[in-house]
Amino acid sequence: MQHISHRQLFQNYLAQTSDSPLMIEIMRAKGIYLFSPNKQKYIDLISGIAVSSLGHSHPKVVNAVIKQSKKFMHLMVYGEYIQNPQLRLAKKLLDTIPQSTNNQQLNLDNVYFVNSGSEAVEGALKLAKRYTQRTEIISCINAYHGSTHGALSVGGSEKFKNAYRPLLPDVKHIRFGQMTDIEQITEKTACLIIETVQGESGVRIANLAYWQAIREKCTQTGTLLILDEIQSGFGRTGKFWAFEHYHILPDILLCAKGMGGGMPIGAFIAPQKIMEVFKNNPILGHITTFGGHPVSCAASWATINTILEEDLLSQIPKKEELFRKLLIHPKIKEVRALGLMMAVEFESFEVLKPIIDKGINLGVITDWFLFCDNSMRIAPPLIISEKQIRKACELILQAIE
Repeated sequence: MQHISHRQLFQNYLAQTSDSPLMIEIMRAKGIYLFSPNKQKYIDLISGIAVSSLGHSHPKVVNAVIKQSKKFMHLMVYGEYIQNPQLRLAKKLLDTIPQSTNNQQLNLDNVYFVNSGSEAVEGALKLAKRYTQRTEIISCINAYHGSTHGALSVGGSEKFKNAYRPLLPDVKHIRFGQMTDIEQITEKTACLIIETVQGESGVRIANLAYWQAIREKCTQTGTLLILDEIQSGFGRTGKFWAFEHYHILPDILLCAKGMGGGMPIGAFIAPQKIMEVFKNNPILGHITTFGGHPVSCAASWATINTILEEDLLSQIPKKEELFRKLLIHPKIKEVRALGLMMAVEFESFEVLKPIIDKGINLGVITDWFLFCDNSMRIAPPLIISEKQIRKACELILQAIE
């Protein structure tokens, strides 16, 4: 029987989403490293796009997964059975959220667990429309909230949306960080869904005054503020939640990616008075089969504990500073960052792409952004050490040369 390579099996049998996948074969992963079958070692500077915040196969997460899987796995659709992994995680998660700031008091006390960021977005959009009885949704130009129909509708790139129209009606887009655009939020608006740090547009950061004005305008108009922290949450920016940098609170908070320590899980979080509209007219207003999977919940609980117990948040500003200090080169135009959510800008995609490819050959994996293809994505595991940062930057500079 003819031997078929893994590469050929991958091309033949797995659905492809581009004509040029990376095609790196990985047999094992540990900490910040990925290992190929031929013993090639790669520094993973993107953490599976901000997912593996504790690195790969963190022992505390692995132990939590093994322990829970021996007790029970899937039992019943979300919200019917009392399951300890869900209860424990919900309490732990809510304890990370400030409940008041700048005279604003919100009680973000209800968690709805799902499987991914896109699902968190879908649930939150439904919740906002149901609660406010309004239909208009506002999001940002160059926003990315996921690929499902609702999430795609509020995404901010026509290039990715046009082939799938018609999408959700009544969606408007404003410019991220632009004060004048805030006036477009009115009493007709159900929700503003916005990334606290814009990810796929190349790590764009708005100032404190903007966020204060956003919060005030949403409160004035009865518009629900949905903060998408799918990429920026769980310590990525040096605070557990990126909105803590701006002394505001959302009405609905979204998380996923770094939440599960490598396991699939997401959530949307809101006050009980908002969340309870899913109970009636119709009953079962939002349903998920695998959301809040016990094994994923156990992994997430271990992830939060590890971030807090190992005091990873306090180390992130120094790590960001070291990256900034080392990534200096005539071809680097700018470094944008909040914590370990970073974009390194070059002249063009034509300059950047060969650098990324050469870096992979040298053993360091980076990426570019969907809506900013002249900037290199750097989002390493939060556990990355100073020594490892120095080595990674050395390889990047070598690739530039």
